[in-house]
Amino acid sequence: MMEELGIVKEKVMHNQNVGSGEGCKTQGSVSFILRNFILAAKRHFGILPLSIVLLFTLSSCSDEDPHDYLEEKEAYADAKSLYVNTVATLYNYIGGKDDSQGLQGTARGVWDYNTFTTDEAISPTRGGDWYDGGYWQNLYLHQWTEDDNELYDMWKYLYKVVILCNGSLATLDAHDDLLSAEELEAYQAEVRAIRAMYYYYLMDLFGRVPLVVKNGVTVNDVKQANRSETFWFVVKELQEVAPLLVDAHSNQEGKYYGRVTRPVAYFLLAKLALNANIYTDDNWTDNIFLDGKDIDFPIGDVHMNAYDATVVYCNLLDACGYRLADNYADNFVVTNENSPENIFVIPIDRFLYTNVFENIARSCHYSHGGALGLNASNGPSATLTTVNTFYYGSNFLDKRYAINFYSDTVRVKGELIVLDDGKPLVYMPLAIKLDVTGSPYEKTAGARMAKYEVDNTKLDKNDIVLFRYGDALLMEAEALFRNGKSGVRALNDIRRRAGMPEVAEMFEDTKEYLPFLLSERLRELVWEGWRRQDLIRFGQFHEGYDMRPKLPNEDTRYTTVFPIPQAALELNHNLTQNPGY
Repeated sequence: MMEELGIVKEKVMHNQNVGSGEGCKTQGSVSFILRNFILAAKRHFGILPLSIVLLFTLSSCSDEDPHDYLEEKEAYADAKSLYVNTVATLYNYIGGKDDSQGLQGTARGVWDYNTFTTDEAISPTRGGDWYDGGYWQNLYLHQWTEDDNELYDMWKYLYKVVILCNGSLATLDAHDDLLSAEELEAYQAEVRAIRAMYYYYLMDLFGRVPLVVKNGVTVNDVKQANRSETFWFVVKELQEVAPLLVDAHSNQEGKYYGRVTRPVAYFLLAKLALNANIYTDDNWTDNIFLDGKDIDFPIGDVHMNAYDATVVYCNLLDACGYRLADNYADNFVVTNENSPENIFVIPIDRFLYTNVFENIARSCHYSHGGALGLNASNGPSATLTTVNTFYYGSNFLDKRYAINFYSDTVRVKGELIVLDDGKPLVYMPLAIKLDVTGSPYEKTAGARMAKYEVDNTKLDKNDIVLFRYGDALLMEAEALFRNGKSGVRALNDIRRRAGMPEVAEMFEDTKEYLPFLLSERLRELVWEGWRRQDLIRFGQFHEGYDMRPKLPNEDTRYTTVFPIPQAALELNHNLTQNPGY
């Protein structure tokens, strides 16, 4: 189906959740909504009844011949099996275990392209390590091309889920006799919300993308939509389905754990509204800029500008009962499913899901990783911009620094980490460079990623935080200011929780407010995958920073979207390349 659409060169067998190539990389995973059902069955029965085993099988991938799977009449026998095989199976793809798969936790995918292309983090070349054909340097220097395999792998992953969602909607329509009207509406709403979220990422990353919303579309019918068209499609979809989604906190264990619920839709709508001036600009290289104050953003029958809409959706999250955790670090501890702040997460449990979180292991030095029980790769580090934004080396060091970074001398369970030569491991935050080969700090340059609590020997229980309320407060503070109002209260809520001095009301009248807010977003949200979007919105992504010089012609801001992968262009000649590439 996907190959026929001229989007990717791979095929996915949807309903049995069996794929060829990368389509089967979630082998052994359990749909998140089945977790408590399965655990309860084990407690009550001692073993899993046959009916539950069948549900488990249908929500997993396997190397077996597809003909060994249940026939369609068995797979869609009742409302429960229909839900499992059309809606629940989609959650197998939010996280991942292989490169480019999942929204976060793996390498060379969405998180990396939103992080290592910015002034937040860098993977320096360390002798024979981390050059990888120049891949990591090219990310940082904005020297990616349409021929990059990793870029195409990310494109394939995102479209794989879109096409699976289209297939699920078609299957629900075909078997609507198994459902009540309310069940059909609810199942469709959940699938549409997931699809809208994936189009949000596609539109954010690639700008002009094919907008395919039906099953059975031929390649000749696949057209490339303007960015604004996809933007308004996503907004409309989320607005329509939000009232049909449950208002549960999906970060909490239970029936809705890990699912897209109404607050998830509200958070995405806040992001869309805050970035509306970027996403509605169909010619982002002409240096003519839109203002969110001038963009009509209707919510129901009420018309308002995009910044007012941002505040509305952030306030709706307040009404849903979200609040800041008392302690910033509590959002990232092993038991972070109890956080009152986390809105949408990727559940992690090595016994139930195959999702992985490799970011800390990739960052830590080998000896440090060994002490933590991680297979460390000694790579990614914070940039000079990042450590300076935290006021590293001064008397004003931000208190969130110690939570977010391994820095200087490192201890695990009170014991110093030592290198092979017996000397203590000392990370050197200010020694970071694009290439540290041959320097005294080849293996130790850079502050490393921390943020998430490491549980004894493995990072295998902390859920990966995708959306959280702290971000919503910062969005509110920014939207209010851009709309000529005071956002200091929301900003000070974040500062106060961090144990940092509050910002005076009079500060908002100065030109320093927006730069300070951008820095505060880095201090609060570092390692969470938002820096690229933030830099674009603040007009800084195309500028030079740290060791990154501005590219020729980058004044046009063409690098604010990635190129359409050449392989996709070759499959579908209706597609055209983004400007500048």
